[in-house]
Amino acid sequence: MTTQVFVIGLDDLNLRELRSVRNAAAYEFHGLVPYDTIVNPPSYDMPQILAQARATLDAAPRVDAIIGHWDFPTTCMLPILRRERGMPAPSLESVLYCDHKYWNRLAGQQAVPECTPAFQGFNAHTDDPVADLELEYPFWLKPSVAFSSYLGFRIDDEQQFLQAMAAMHDNIHVFAHPFDHLLGYSDNRSALPDHGSGSTCIGEGLISGRLCTLEGYVYDQEVVVYAVVDSLRAANQVSFFSYQYPSQLPAGVQNRMIVDAERLLAHIGLDNSPFNMEFFWNEATDKIWLLEINPRISKSHCPLFRIATGASHHEVALDIALGRRPDFPRPEGHYPMAGKFMPRVFSDTVVTRVPSRDQIEALQRLHPDLTVHVHVTEGMRLSELRNQDSYSFEIADLFMGANDEKALHEKFYRMMAALDFRFAEVVPTNFH
Repeated sequence: MTTQVFVIGLDDLNLRELRSVRNAAAYEFHGLVPYDTIVNPPSYDMPQILAQARATLDAAPRVDAIIGHWDFPTTCMLPILRRERGMPAPSLESVLYCDHKYWNRLAGQQAVPECTPAFQGFNAHTDDPVADLELEYPFWLKPSVAFSSYLGFRIDDEQQFLQAMAAMHDNIHVFAHPFDHLLGYSDNRSALPDHGSGSTCIGEGLISGRLCTLEGYVYDQEVVVYAVVDSLRAANQVSFFSYQYPSQLPAGVQNRMIVDAERLLAHIGLDNSPFNMEFFWNEATDKIWLLEINPRISKSHCPLFRIATGASHHEVALDIALGRRPDFPRPEGHYPMAGKFMPRVFSDTVVTRVPSRDQIEALQRLHPDLTVHVHVTEGMRLSELRNQDSYSFEIADLFMGANDEKALHEKFYRMMAALDFRFAEVVPTNFH
């Protein structure tokens, strides 16, 4: 009997990755809530989104699993929808703890204080934010609930702080309102901090070093980390340049991070869930810093595992959702190293040329490991892109494999030259 799996925000790219998992023919995948509704809507109408999801599930002859790989609100919808159907699920409270950056800093302060930076919560609608400020400049300011570095700012002085807080005041509702709605589904509110809401933003002391992500899961209260992926930054030290697997960090550093992850996850109470957790390692001081935790697989890493191990780690999400202990990864890939590259433009301009589908397919025939996902269209102004960081515009995603890091980077630059994106002006990029 085919296993019926419903996937929140299913798109063609991730359907391809899902079909790479072991025994893929045994699954039938169905979309649950359209991609544009869950990933890039002008606003989130959570009552309507949940009603739409429930109607689809109610109309299905059978529902064996519900999974997702997107950030909030997908992460919080999963325990709600699974709980309603008696399926294995993490507690909603543990997921809310992860999704709310201020709350998971509070958890870090209690469970892993040695790798938690100085931080402070702010109400985005306060009348006088400077009067409440305790952090010293410089620091990072971000919403407690958001993704893709939305409304993230480096703050060096009072003027920048006031400007950033004004932007928070005007725009934080995009994620704050749906978060507060989903918080209403909690039946154990005492398990969460008694202060902070969707409208809370957070200031954090600067941390730096080599950034990586632990990919893992919690099954029956056992924490398993199955991979570490390096995250390389662009020259501005803010925007991402690439994700690369396997990590090049020393094994001892990776093991210390895993111990910290186990302590924090036990404190939060996350169970029966995939997770990814980001850490910095400052090589000069040998200091480890926790950046954030997400109660999901990283969708950006799915093709990396397919290239380097033979299957996307969607397999982990599937196994956990079906109440099974994962057996992942397996060394069945085509290359020993894989990367996701994020070509970026660092000023606003108009796109005058993008590669055609025929051009991309011709490149893929020469490089079967290559996946290209273009985010822009000809005639588009880059500032029209949604959910970008505050310093750059990500015009595409490229996934590829190679024998080592040097060959991987050289391949990226060759692919970008062949794709031949063009703009109305000469602009700074990370691919020339």
